[in-house]
Amino acid sequence: MDVSLLESITAHLVKPEDLNHHGTLFAGQMAKWLVEAGVITAARLIGRPEDVVCVKINGLTFKKPINNGDLLEIRSKIVNLGLTSITVFSEVIRRQDKLSVVSNYATFVAVDRNNKPYKHGFALPEEYIALNTELCNEALKIREMR
Repeated sequence: MDVSLLESITAHLVKPEDLNHHGTLFAGQMAKWLVEAGVITAARLIGRPEDVVCVKINGLTFKKPINNGDLLEIRSKIVNLGLTSITVFSEVIRRQDKLSVVSNYATFVAVDRNNKPYKHGFALPEEYIALNTELCNEALKIREMR
């Protein structure tokens, strides 16, 4: 397996329309961006974006406020593969100060045209799991809670 298919990076510029009534990034906008980043990451592996749906956002943790004009980089990586499911960990880095400002796990499922889950046939390479042990272990805990 080409491990480069297991990770992706997307970027967003925070604009006035992305802000809440406190003048910081609206959590719903961040959730939207994180789900989109997760779909992109899962779709790179599956090869069919139309077959990827989000079934669960497993937490959304803000560590610092995000403001208008911040440039955000979302680094996403697949950290668990079930028979039909794909768990993606995403971390948001504020480019100006290189701070990690948000992180989350999200679970996606491969579905056919009738929205029925199908077996995607992928497994994470042992070397990749070893390099991402902490994230993969946390994803396993999340999966066991379902």
